[in-house]
Amino acid sequence: MSSNMTIANLGKAYLKGTLTPATVMADIRSRATEFADRNIWIHLLSAAEQQPYLDALADKDPQQCPLWGIPFAIKDNIDLAGIPTTAGCEAFTYTPVTSAPVVQQLLDAGAIPVGKTNLDQFATGLNGTRSPWGPCRNAFDPEYISGGSSAGSAVAVALGLATFSLGTDTAGSGRVPAAFNNLVGLKPTRGLLSARGMVPACRSLDCISIMALNTDDANLVLACAEGIDTGDGYSRHNCFDNLSRHYGYRQGPLKVGVLPEDQLQFFGDSGYRAAYAATLAKLAELGFELVEVDYSPFDEAARLLYEGPWVAERYIACQPLIEDNPAALHPVVRAIVAPGGEPKATALFRAQYRLEALKRVCVATLEQLDCLLTPTAGRLFSVDEMLAEPILHNSQLGYYTNFMNLLDMTSVAVPTAFTASGLPFGITLVGNAFSDRALLSIANRIQQGLALPVGVEPAGAGLSGLPSASQSVGDNRAIDVLVCGAHLQGLPLNWQLTERGAVLKARTHTKPCYRMYALAGGPPFRPGLVVDESDGAAIEVEIWSLPAAEFGSFVAGIPAPLGIGKVMVADGSEVTGFICEPRGAEGATDITHLGGWRAYLASR
Repeated sequence: MSSNMTIANLGKAYLKGTLTPATVMADIRSRATEFADRNIWIHLLSAAEQQPYLDALADKDPQQCPLWGIPFAIKDNIDLAGIPTTAGCEAFTYTPVTSAPVVQQLLDAGAIPVGKTNLDQFATGLNGTRSPWGPCRNAFDPEYISGGSSAGSAVAVALGLATFSLGTDTAGSGRVPAAFNNLVGLKPTRGLLSARGMVPACRSLDCISIMALNTDDANLVLACAEGIDTGDGYSRHNCFDNLSRHYGYRQGPLKVGVLPEDQLQFFGDSGYRAAYAATLAKLAELGFELVEVDYSPFDEAARLLYEGPWVAERYIACQPLIEDNPAALHPVVRAIVAPGGEPKATALFRAQYRLEALKRVCVATLEQLDCLLTPTAGRLFSVDEMLAEPILHNSQLGYYTNFMNLLDMTSVAVPTAFTASGLPFGITLVGNAFSDRALLSIANRIQQGLALPVGVEPAGAGLSGLPSASQSVGDNRAIDVLVCGAHLQGLPLNWQLTERGAVLKARTHTKPCYRMYALAGGPPFRPGLVVDESDGAAIEVEIWSLPAAEFGSFVAGIPAPLGIGKVMVADGSEVTGFICEPRGAEGATDITHLGGWRAYLASR
């Protein structure tokens, strides 16, 4: 019910006027009742609760808000202001006054929250059955698990009740449910997205994750959501190299690591084993060079997460409940977390020593590859199977996922096949920290090469204003962007435009109502363009035509005091471009008399 619910398709429908955000949200609320048996939602926003977000769109420019009117779901251990956060435990419930920073950034970009989704309690599980709100069930077949712990977040997107969703991922909680519901699941580099406003599972390892229908959407959401947060002690700047700094379609030969046959585990699932073999055969046809690598150090690191002292962090996360009201916890969650109060500091340090040794080996392995490729999970269990062996089967679900955050790696789950019984199968691409966009670019190549349907078909039932699935590939719109400094052709940041497919459209000047200042900082050195109606001048600028799908990632990295606004140019038109807050120019050197940034650089 989802493949034409992509960001690009909704944007086209809004632009044409065949749909409005209000009609989309009303339709989603109506269709949500059809899937009550899936146990997707803990709190589905009412029309009244959603209305302020819809009203706020009137003051947002769709050209500057890349998620304008796009519906998204939020895992119910991430805060949305005014809506209860439960973490899957009624006794834990609180109502936050402010939204988590990541959620707020998405709201600022125009996204509309649909609701808070079901999860394994306290994000402790990879299966989706450990919830007082009932087991979340698979989008394709409700007899099977959804995967977890970001269970409802995956099923909502797969069934067309949201375009994208936020989950969390400590041990695989964003990747496993994505695979089981035919979605892309991005586990970003630790700290790339703020984790403030998220109920911790293992605070030193937690990530907010993104689930989407395709890699284009995942990349755009990442661009809107990422950024340093001084209020989160684990937040980090994006330290990228030339290969990984930009998302696109990864071309050329690729060297991809795969596991030897004797290290693969499918736990009796012949359908998944066959789907994996078919996936590798198809990727080889698409030009992927598959080389075997030793998985044992990755597996040893993975076992430290639950068999080592890191379970103590889960104990800390729910310590008041487990000590004062243990009956409030799901019995399986309680059985896992309760021993977390026992490990000694000596055990932690021994585990850290071993982890660092393993990390050195694993990082060196990945440095020889474009990525490591594994099945996302070895088996898709039925709900009954999971309830019968909740700890054993959950451990099996983490065989390919548990090492990721311990080793400070990033990964993308991508669908690649369906079993003979029609259940989705997918692989995970693994890279070292900050290779997020490099992996998304490889996943994009895989998605386009395999051309699978996304989510659950048929797509977007009830939304007759959307393009059909056959019309839904790509977004051909372009946005004119005015630049006046380091993004000018030939200057240090121009690559940020050219690598996104931007084309130089015009060289011109502003109207004579701006002043230009050389701002402090650098390199790269930057100017600030400030409106001055009484004593301004015409400043040299360039106008670039930028693909609309790339606009969000382009503007996401703009540092204060710069921002995006409307700039008046010589012909009287207004173009989206770089502007500077007046306070940002205080104490800066006024270079208006030189007429532009190039002239200033030449004068230095």
